[in-house]
Amino acid sequence: MPSRSVAISTCPYQPDTAARLRLGTVRTAFALGSRLLPKRTLNRAARLFVTPYASSRRRAQAAQPDACMQRCQVTIQGERIATYRWGDPSREPYVLMAHGWSSFGLRFLPWVPYLRALGYAVLTFDQPGHGLSTGNYCTLPDFVDVTNELGHRFGTADVAIGHSLGAAALALAQDKAWQARKLILLAPAEDMVAATDRFFRQVHLGAHLRAPFFDWHEGYTGISPQDLQVHRHLPALGQPGLIVHDLDDNDVPWAEGERYARHWHQSRLLTTRGLGHHRIVDAPEVIQASLAFLRGERVGERVVGSSHLSLVV
Repeated sequence: MPSRSVAISTCPYQPDTAARLRLGTVRTAFALGSRLLPKRTLNRAARLFVTPYASSRRRAQAAQPDACMQRCQVTIQGERIATYRWGDPSREPYVLMAHGWSSFGLRFLPWVPYLRALGYAVLTFDQPGHGLSTGNYCTLPDFVDVTNELGHRFGTADVAIGHSLGAAALALAQDKAWQARKLILLAPAEDMVAATDRFFRQVHLGAHLRAPFFDWHEGYTGISPQDLQVHRHLPALGQPGLIVHDLDDNDVPWAEGERYARHWHQSRLLTTRGLGHHRIVDAPEVIQASLAFLRGERVGERVVGSSHLSLVV
């Protein structure tokens, strides 16, 4: 096991036939092990919890960026972090883009021409254990620390854009030395307690292991899942933000994005329908709405409740 903290996987499997068979095997083993070998089963579940899917590396290797991209590596917390740049973030206003769990930095390629046309340099990267970065495990605190360290190296970002767990990391990173002037959060994970419960249901861990798992988490990391609930940190955010979340998101419920908007007083919520958790990353209507937000146009709704939210259809 790694010597750092635990990640919360907010994205359930999107399996093909072989993956469904593997998931079925995992569920059977965890259901039986929860009763017969609870301590061993809990340790196996913890390892699964912090291990990004292998597809992250395959998809990063298959990505085809344009010739203007500069690929570099920086060392953060002992891991070689793959970075991808367009323009010079140390000299130009820049956008930092943070991917989600088991994704990769070049997932944001469709955004790059539009952001460059607005005059921004663009910087994205692969988290530890993801894409072309080194490492086998990754955690939510790792997401936060790497994001903060990389941003700090280039100074204040004009804009930071994140998806899912990467969006949560961006929000939490604002508590530290690095800041972004504007934030765009796509399908942001908010409630790490609820995410843990989804993981338990997904892999059929026995409910009686929930309290021991939370105890293990706090003992192992020094951080309780409750302290990683992002709404506890949101009232301190002073910069404007746009949250985009889909009503049909089966991985991170729309209600978590709505909670961001309620607790973050400078933000607005744009609700989409039919994109789910993954297509929202590069849907043309989401990119265009985000660009409008960056141009200073009014996008989405200021949320004090949940009714009458604008839709992108």
